[in-house]
Amino acid sequence: MDFDLLLKGIVVGFAIAAPVGPIGVLCITRALAKGRTAGFVSGLGAASADAVYGLTATLGLTFISAFLIEGTAWLRLFGGAFLVVLGIRIFLERPTERSTPARGGALFGAYASTFFLTLTNPATIFSFAAIFAGLGAGGEIGDYPSTALLVLGVFLGSALWWLLLSGGVGLLRIQLTLRSLRWVDRGSGMVVATFGLLALLKG
Repeated sequence: MDFDLLLKGIVVGFAIAAPVGPIGVLCITRALAKGRTAGFVSGLGAASADAVYGLTATLGLTFISAFLIEGTAWLRLFGGAFLVVLGIRIFLERPTERSTPARGGALFGAYASTFFLTLTNPATIFSFAAIFAGLGAGGEIGDYPSTALLVLGVFLGSALWWLLLSGGVGLLRIQLTLRSLRWVDRGSGMVVATFGLLALLKG
Protein backbone atom coordinates (compact mmCIF):
# COMPACT_ATOMS: atom_id res chain seq x y z
CA MET A 1 0.00 0.00 0.00
CA ASP A 2 1.23 3.49 -0.88
CA PHE A 3 0.85 5.61 2.25
CA ASP A 4 1.66 8.70 0.19
CA LEU A 5 -1.96 8.41 -0.94
CA LEU A 6 -3.07 8.93 2.65
CA LEU A 7 -1.12 12.19 2.82
CA LYS A 8 -2.47 13.28 -0.56
CA GLY A 9 -6.00 12.51 0.62
CA ILE A 10 -5.47 14.60 3.76
CA VAL A 11 -4.27 17.54 1.67
CA VAL A 12 -7.25 17.23 -0.68
CA GLY A 13 -9.78 16.86 2.15
CA PHE A 14 -8.39 19.89 3.95
CA ALA A 15 -8.37 21.98 0.76
CA ILE A 16 -11.96 21.05 -0.13
CA ALA A 17 -13.26 21.80 3.38
CA ALA A 18 -11.36 25.03 4.07
CA PRO A 19 -13.33 27.55 1.94
CA VAL A 20 -15.99 29.07 4.18
CA GLY A 21 -19.49 28.53 2.80
CA PRO A 22 -22.88 27.77 4.38
CA ILE A 23 -21.51 24.66 6.14
CA GLY A 24 -18.67 26.68 7.62
CA VAL A 25 -21.09 29.32 8.88
CA LEU A 26 -23.28 26.62 10.43
CA CYS A 27 -20.33 25.01 12.22
CA ILE A 28 -19.12 28.38 13.51
CA THR A 29 -22.59 29.27 14.76
CA ARG A 30 -23.04 25.91 16.50
CA ALA A 31 -19.59 26.12 18.08
CA LEU A 32 -20.49 29.54 19.47
CA ALA A 33 -23.93 28.42 20.64
CA LYS A 34 -23.27 24.90 21.97
CA GLY A 35 -19.52 24.67 22.27
CA ARG A 36 -16.70 23.26 20.19
CA THR A 37 -18.03 19.68 20.35
CA ALA A 38 -21.23 20.63 18.53
CA GLY A 39 -19.23 22.56 15.95
CA PHE A 40 -16.82 19.69 15.41
CA VAL A 41 -19.58 17.06 15.13
CA SER A 42 -21.28 19.28 12.54
CA GLY A 43 -17.99 19.37 10.65
CA LEU A 44 -17.73 15.57 10.80
CA GLY A 45 -21.02 15.39 8.91
CA ALA A 46 -19.48 17.45 6.13
CA ALA A 47 -16.27 15.38 6.28
CA SER A 48 -18.30 12.17 5.87
CA ALA A 49 -20.08 13.58 2.82
CA ASP A 50 -16.72 14.68 1.39
CA ALA A 51 -15.47 11.11 1.84
CA VAL A 52 -18.53 9.79 -0.05
CA TYR A 53 -17.89 12.14 -2.96
CA GLY A 54 -14.17 11.40 -2.83
CA LEU A 55 -14.92 7.68 -3.06
CA THR A 56 -17.25 8.26 -6.01
CA ALA A 57 -14.61 10.31 -7.84
CA THR A 58 -11.82 7.85 -7.06
CA LEU A 59 -13.67 4.72 -8.18
CA GLY A 60 -15.13 6.47 -11.20
CA LEU A 61 -18.69 5.43 -10.34
CA THR A 62 -20.15 7.16 -13.36
CA PHE A 63 -23.69 5.89 -12.84
CA ILE A 64 -23.80 7.43 -9.34
CA SER A 65 -22.15 10.69 -10.34
CA ALA A 66 -24.39 10.98 -13.43
CA PHE A 67 -27.48 10.39 -11.30
CA LEU A 68 -26.40 13.05 -8.81
CA ILE A 69 -25.44 15.58 -11.46
CA GLU A 70 -28.75 15.09 -13.29
CA GLY A 71 -30.56 15.70 -10.01
CA THR A 72 -28.54 18.81 -9.15
CA ALA A 73 -31.51 21.13 -9.57
CA TRP A 74 -33.70 19.15 -7.17
CA LEU A 75 -30.86 18.74 -4.69
CA ARG A 76 -30.26 22.49 -4.73
CA LEU A 77 -33.95 23.12 -4.13
CA PHE A 78 -34.05 20.78 -1.12
CA GLY A 79 -30.74 22.04 0.23
CA GLY A 80 -31.68 25.66 -0.35
CA ALA A 81 -35.01 25.30 1.41
CA PHE A 82 -33.29 23.57 4.33
CA LEU A 83 -30.73 26.38 4.58
CA VAL A 84 -33.45 29.03 4.57
CA VAL A 85 -35.27 27.28 7.43
CA LEU A 86 -32.02 26.86 9.38
CA GLY A 87 -31.12 30.50 8.78
CA ILE A 88 -34.46 31.69 10.12
CA ARG A 89 -34.12 29.46 13.18
CA ILE A 90 -30.63 30.72 13.90
CA PHE A 91 -31.78 34.34 13.48
CA LEU A 92 -34.69 33.90 15.90
CA GLU A 93 -32.97 31.81 18.59
CA ARG A 94 -31.75 33.40 21.79
CA PRO A 95 -28.28 32.57 23.18
CA THR A 96 -29.66 32.17 26.69
CA GLU A 97 -31.88 29.34 25.44
CA ARG A 98 -28.92 27.47 23.99
CA SER A 99 -26.33 27.82 26.73
CA THR A 100 -26.13 24.10 27.64
CA PRO A 101 -23.84 21.82 25.60
CA ALA A 102 -25.49 19.74 22.89
CA ARG A 103 -25.74 16.02 23.59
CA GLY A 104 -27.19 12.81 22.19
CA GLY A 105 -29.91 13.49 19.68
CA ALA A 106 -28.87 17.11 19.24
CA LEU A 107 -25.36 16.05 18.19
CA PHE A 108 -26.76 13.45 15.81
CA GLY A 109 -29.01 16.12 14.30
CA ALA A 110 -26.04 18.44 13.88
CA TYR A 111 -24.09 15.67 12.12
CA ALA A 112 -26.97 14.57 9.91
CA SER A 113 -27.90 18.09 8.81
CA THR A 114 -24.41 19.00 7.57
CA PHE A 115 -24.01 15.56 5.96
CA PHE A 116 -27.23 16.10 4.02
CA LEU A 117 -26.42 19.70 3.09
CA THR A 118 -22.95 18.78 1.83
CA LEU A 119 -24.44 16.01 -0.32
CA THR A 120 -26.73 18.55 -2.01
CA ASN A 121 -23.70 19.86 -3.92
CA PRO A 122 -22.83 17.07 -6.42
CA ALA A 123 -20.41 19.39 -8.25
CA THR A 124 -17.97 18.50 -5.46
CA ILE A 125 -17.31 15.27 -7.39
CA PHE A 126 -15.71 17.32 -10.18
CA SER A 127 -13.54 19.16 -7.64
CA PHE A 128 -12.24 15.87 -6.26
CA ALA A 129 -11.70 14.39 -9.71
CA ALA A 130 -9.75 17.44 -10.88
CA ILE A 131 -7.56 17.62 -7.76
CA PHE A 132 -6.90 13.87 -7.76
CA ALA A 133 -5.87 14.03 -11.40
CA GLY A 134 -3.56 16.96 -10.70
CA LEU A 135 -1.90 15.10 -7.85
CA GLY A 136 -1.73 11.84 -9.76
CA ALA A 137 -3.81 10.25 -7.03
CA GLY A 138 -6.54 8.65 -9.10
CA GLY A 139 -7.63 5.22 -7.96
CA GLU A 140 -6.98 2.16 -10.08
CA ILE A 141 -9.90 -0.16 -10.73
CA GLY A 142 -9.70 -3.02 -8.26
CA ASP A 143 -6.99 -1.36 -6.16
CA TYR A 144 -9.22 -1.16 -3.12
CA PRO A 145 -6.49 -0.76 -0.45
CA SER A 146 -5.12 2.36 -2.19
CA THR A 147 -8.64 3.69 -2.69
CA ALA A 148 -9.41 3.15 1.00
CA LEU A 149 -6.24 5.03 2.01
CA LEU A 150 -7.08 7.94 -0.28
CA VAL A 151 -10.67 8.24 0.93
CA LEU A 152 -9.58 7.88 4.57
CA GLY A 153 -7.14 10.72 3.96
CA VAL A 154 -9.93 12.88 2.53
CA PHE A 155 -12.02 12.29 5.64
CA LEU A 156 -9.11 12.98 8.00
CA GLY A 157 -8.09 16.14 6.15
CA SER A 158 -11.62 17.50 6.19
CA ALA A 159 -12.07 16.53 9.84
CA LEU A 160 -8.79 18.27 10.72
CA TRP A 161 -10.06 21.52 9.26
CA TRP A 162 -13.32 21.30 11.23
CA LEU A 163 -11.41 20.45 14.41
CA LEU A 164 -9.22 23.53 14.03
CA LEU A 165 -12.17 25.76 13.14
CA SER A 166 -14.48 24.59 15.94
CA GLY A 167 -11.65 24.68 18.47
CA GLY A 168 -10.70 28.23 17.57
CA VAL A 169 -14.31 29.41 17.60
CA GLY A 170 -14.90 27.63 20.93
CA LEU A 171 -12.08 29.66 22.47
CA LEU A 172 -13.53 32.85 21.00
CA ARG A 173 -16.92 32.19 22.58
CA ILE A 174 -15.44 32.72 26.06
CA GLN A 175 -14.74 36.34 25.11
CA LEU A 176 -18.24 37.10 23.84
CA THR A 177 -21.15 38.46 25.84
CA LEU A 178 -24.74 37.30 25.33
CA ARG A 179 -25.45 40.52 23.48
CA SER A 180 -22.54 39.86 21.13
CA LEU A 181 -23.73 36.30 20.60
CA ARG A 182 -27.17 37.61 19.74
CA TRP A 183 -25.73 39.78 16.98
CA VAL A 184 -23.63 36.86 15.78
CA ASP A 185 -26.82 34.77 15.56
CA ARG A 186 -28.57 37.45 13.55
CA GLY A 187 -25.69 37.84 11.15
CA SER A 188 -25.16 34.08 10.79
CA GLY A 189 -28.86 33.47 10.26
CA MET A 190 -28.98 36.05 7.49
CA VAL A 191 -25.89 34.61 5.81
CA VAL A 192 -27.18 31.03 5.96
CA ALA A 193 -30.61 32.06 4.68
CA THR A 194 -28.97 34.02 1.85
CA PHE A 195 -26.99 30.96 0.80
CA GLY A 196 -30.29 29.06 0.79
CA LEU A 197 -32.05 31.68 -1.35
CA LEU A 198 -29.18 31.64 -3.85
CA ALA A 199 -29.40 27.85 -4.04
CA LEU A 200 -33.14 28.07 -4.64
CA LEU A 201 -32.62 30.60 -7.45
CA LYS A 202 -29.98 28.36 -9.09
CA GLY A 203 -32.25 25.36 -8.65
